[in-house]
Amino acid sequence: MSDTLLAEVPLIDMADQARDPDAFAAALGGSFERFGFAMVSGHGVPEDLIARAWAQTRAFFELPEDKKRGYFVAGGGGARGYTPFKTEIAKGAEYVDLKEFWHIGRELPQGHRFSDSMAPNVWPSRPEGFRDTFLELFAALDTAGDKLLSAIARHLGLAPNWFDRAVKDGNSVLRLLHYPPVTEDAPNVRAGAHEDINLITLLLGAEEAGLQLLDRDGQWLPIKPPEGAMVVNVGDMLQRLTNHVLPSTTHRVVNPPPERRGHSRYSMPFFLHPAPDFLIKALPQCVTASNPEREPPITAHDYLAERLAEIGLTKK
Repeated sequence: MSDTLLAEVPLIDMADQARDPDAFAAALGGSFERFGFAMVSGHGVPEDLIARAWAQTRAFFELPEDKKRGYFVAGGGGARGYTPFKTEIAKGAEYVDLKEFWHIGRELPQGHRFSDSMAPNVWPSRPEGFRDTFLELFAALDTAGDKLLSAIARHLGLAPNWFDRAVKDGNSVLRLLHYPPVTEDAPNVRAGAHEDINLITLLLGAEEAGLQLLDRDGQWLPIKPPEGAMVVNVGDMLQRLTNHVLPSTTHRVVNPPPERRGHSRYSMPFFLHPAPDFLIKALPQCVTASNPEREPPITAHDYLAERLAEIGLTKK
């Protein structure tokens, strides 16, 4: 594995966005064009909220297996509530991922026009305070995501508020991830090589290492955000919208070294999605003679359905 390009994955301070939005947009967009990833500090998600969320996440996954499985929604495609260990598989992978997870979505008022395509949340009775903590975290990540999308819009030559309409009532998901300890001879990785489905992913850092991106030269680069920073990456929907100008980079979570395989790994990615009826069509400024339109238009809902079937969460 090569670490030689790690220094080039920049750490960008979102505090700079208010002072010089154009420079911030250029830094973020440049990192995305080069790596499909960026590391972001100053994101505004309160430290005490993050600490509370970590504690709640650990407490939930420490519940007995039968209690957790009581929150599994059969036929729900993992959209809300609990998804058991070894359910999801990366597209084309040989082994299922070594993880269990919980999904929290956007709270919609009764009778909302997206109620048919965005399931209601499921809330556990334990640990106490779970619902309030994660609704607060969802809102904080939603706000941070909106600011990042505004910078992306600037980088693409769009109005800073261009994404507002796209993501209003968007089908975003906060995932609480637990990778249990693995055996020393585990043949597979904790999460197989994959690309994310959504517009952008905001990932709060994990204590245990393992996240790697596949760089242009075919080398796997470890991503190690400093304490307090988050990792942000481009998803397939944004790649498709930008006609691959912003790449959705393949990444994975590898097994730890033998001395750390007895430890769990936790992470909290926020998958920022557009509204289900948003049409993903290549932006005109991203279509050129040398980069003709690569994929036909498709709604966010239909694209999500295709991808969920590919990763084993729904039936084709």
